[in-house]
Amino acid sequence: MFEDKEPELTPISKLGEFGLIKHLTEHFPLANGSSELGVGDDAAVINPGNKKVILTTDVLAEGVHFNLGYVPLKHLGYKAVVVNLSDIAAMNATPTQILVSLAVSNRFPVEAMEEIYAGIQTACKRYTVDLIGGDTTSSNAGLVMSITAIGLENDENIVKRSTAKPNDLLVVTGDLGGAYMGLQILEREHAVFLADPNMQPEMEGYDYILERQLKPEARTDVKAILEQLDIKPTSMIDVSDGLASEILHLSDQSQVGFRLYEEKVPMDNLTITTADEFNLNPVMAALSGGEDYELLFTISPNDFDKMKNHPDFTIIGHAVEKEEGNFMVARGSNQLVALTAQGWDAFLGNQQG
Repeated sequence: MFEDKEPELTPISKLGEFGLIKHLTEHFPLANGSSELGVGDDAAVINPGNKKVILTTDVLAEGVHFNLGYVPLKHLGYKAVVVNLSDIAAMNATPTQILVSLAVSNRFPVEAMEEIYAGIQTACKRYTVDLIGGDTTSSNAGLVMSITAIGLENDENIVKRSTAKPNDLLVVTGDLGGAYMGLQILEREHAVFLADPNMQPEMEGYDYILERQLKPEARTDVKAILEQLDIKPTSMIDVSDGLASEILHLSDQSQVGFRLYEEKVPMDNLTITTADEFNLNPVMAALSGGEDYELLFTISPNDFDKMKNHPDFTIIGHAVEKEEGNFMVARGSNQLVALTAQGWDAFLGNQQG
């Protein structure tokens, strides 16, 4: 009997930088009319028509933002796109194009790059955005990804962080804390594997929170829902660094305070039971965990009747005068708990205290 041989992997040096880019991007068709010229020239050409251009960028570094011990490369490519599209959605804008730049060490073969770009392509199809350029280079420190997202929107539709007013209602989409609890499961099972590679990871039953961590979605759907309800938010931000941190950003930019009601924070049952398993307060996972990529926004109190009981949204608090500060009203009491920014800080490498 012949033993199955491991497939031979292709070193990036065999293709070279330009050959690699061509190889990875040749099957990315353009889907947006505003994308006049994509990959293959010195620069891309975007024709925004009479719309405003919205730009955002993120860098994801191995060992800081992701652990390849448990993050599949295809998921990484998908998530890297989504986190940028979430920022465009948080401006109440429509994402249209992305630029992708990678720095990779020589331990990554061409096939690894193909996996990353398969995830990127899946995200492009899912959100109808065009890959129009980028760069690749070598790295001495593992994998580093930088993605720039571009959106186009009519000026009157764009929503900033700085325009909330006292008495506005504080609203969030979806549920919170799931991505953080999914990370706890991945970290736990990875530690078990490192201690004993023969141990099978126990992932069964955690599907929802694992997907929230590994394959989050950008809430680009919210813009259309709000238009159908005839509601324009008075301010907006995406929940990438934890609910508390994002509330404080809105407070700082809009010069208002907030009251958040603990009992109103939406959480999935699996998030709650998993937090209990880890002896964690599930509300703290929502307040400080981050990476949920839901949208947090304020609306005029006049729009309350349009939004109440809507399945996509939860009203979780309201804005007050700035000097009244930012507090959470504890469940079952009127006790006020100061909101502090305990979300992820890449420069600290842990939870802020």
